[in-house]
Amino acid sequence: MISMIQERLRDSSGEFLEQSLEMELLRFTTAGSVDDGKSTLIGRLLHDSKAVYEDQLASVKKSRINRSSGPIDFSLLTDGLRAEREQGITIDVAYRYFATPRRKFIIADTPGHEEYTRNMATGASTADLAVILVDASKGILSQTRRHAFIASLLGIRNVLAAVNKMDLVDYREDVFLNMERDFLRLAGQLGIAHVRCVPISALEGDNVVERSARMFWYEGPTLLEHLETVPVATNDAFESVRFPVQIVIRPDANFRGFAGRVASGVIRPGDDVLALPSGQRTRVRSIVSYDGDLPEAFAPMSVNLQLEDEIDLSRGDMLVSPENGPRVSRRFRAMVVWLHGRPLEVGRSYLVKHTARQTKIRALRIRHRVNVNSLEQEEATQLNMNDIASVEFEAHVPLFFDSYSDNRITGSFILIDELSNATVGAGMIEEAASDGQRVEVAELEIVEGVSARERYERHGHYPATFLLENQPAVASRLERALFERGFEVLHFGDRDAASSLLMGAVHVAHRIGCVFIYSGGVLDAETRQRLASLPMPRLLDLSRESEEFDDERLFRHALELADSLRITEQENQEKVN
Repeated sequence: MISMIQERLRDSSGEFLEQSLEMELLRFTTAGSVDDGKSTLIGRLLHDSKAVYEDQLASVKKSRINRSSGPIDFSLLTDGLRAEREQGITIDVAYRYFATPRRKFIIADTPGHEEYTRNMATGASTADLAVILVDASKGILSQTRRHAFIASLLGIRNVLAAVNKMDLVDYREDVFLNMERDFLRLAGQLGIAHVRCVPISALEGDNVVERSARMFWYEGPTLLEHLETVPVATNDAFESVRFPVQIVIRPDANFRGFAGRVASGVIRPGDDVLALPSGQRTRVRSIVSYDGDLPEAFAPMSVNLQLEDEIDLSRGDMLVSPENGPRVSRRFRAMVVWLHGRPLEVGRSYLVKHTARQTKIRALRIRHRVNVNSLEQEEATQLNMNDIASVEFEAHVPLFFDSYSDNRITGSFILIDELSNATVGAGMIEEAASDGQRVEVAELEIVEGVSARERYERHGHYPATFLLENQPAVASRLERALFERGFEVLHFGDRDAASSLLMGAVHVAHRIGCVFIYSGGVLDAETRQRLASLPMPRLLDLSRESEEFDDERLFRHALELADSLRITEQENQEKVN
């Protein structure tokens, strides 16, 4: 009998866990002005939805702090810091988890004070919905506008305006309708598409979980009913594959995989992918996980990809859809929320963390600062803490990005102080600057009808890459001389070309057996390392010699190196034998 009961308990617990895993998750944030009742609302929501443990409830009841008129101060369920309880305000972001039979929830209770705007931006960065509180006795305040603007800036498509403290205005319908009209006008100015206004009293529990008999005139859903039924937006709307590589896994000589988190799209074995910044195309051989090979991977799964070809790929690189690649540029425009006490300075070097890539960056100019109270654009020469502005940046190496409105993962970044390692800013990319270009390289696909070795033998030489940075005259002379000596040669001199284009050009030159000459600007260390790590073509870096030799000596030295690339008769004879 006991064994039967234990077996039933195991079966029921397994079913419960399976249902919980399959249940949809909604992440939402609460925001509003000081004393609008955010923490009280979350406490009431947790209490009335039976998501508070008895020991937590007992602890709150025994607390010496109670600013409410009832037996329980619901704000104490979320205001966990000592300073928060003593001052009666929210300072840090408080995360809470609860579930109903219809959906799981993660709440980010964010502070209302203007000085903690950065905390609000942090808590809202992963939210699917924002609950913005409006005090029915005060109306829409400047901080309410600030939080609504940040919600729109962070791409939160669903906003619930909770008109709180209806008990202070005797639950009057005309007061709520005026608040609803004003908030809908504000949402229209900010471009927020989906807005729901709900009249509530967090202190009394009206329209939070249970419908209020004192607001019989309101026929819409309660706050919890809306949270349970609002559609959850996903990255599936952005179908193009974005897979930032976090680490290369090579436990032995027989396995080489690329681990990372799918930012968008769906990846399946056999799919064509493009590697950035090298520009090489390949196919996905398998998707490896702890539980074995998977038939597909989608956002936000963390997986390990095996590819068909041995290509140059490392941390910070990205696998993307060949037919719809991201923007590739060193320069871009972004909306920035400044998080640090030390102001943003134009021209100063910072570190940027974008997906899995980290490099140096500097602000070229502040296009405008936003006055969040009036939503007007103002001129600015620096950004202070909690300022929000449109800034033009230039990174040390090209980044692979989409606009934040299209992809919240590849369109966002953080700024880090080089000396203190503190996170000083958060950015949402608007668009590439003038030199930005979208990767469209489907036309670079090369069919393997003729082997590389056959091409080398026909040309009579092996491929190689000559680096002659900032030496266009010597490079042009070398190109002509090699061509007249029977070499297949290609000269690339674009000073402003993205690293991905250069790597793609080297890749094509290698495949057709060319000698490739680069005479553009000085390459960054990462691109130079990539060129050096390629097994073929051979890298002949003459940039240092250009500082020591005159042009004539540099030219003669390059010719000597080119002669070493010729395939000798002995090599051909050995192949025949």
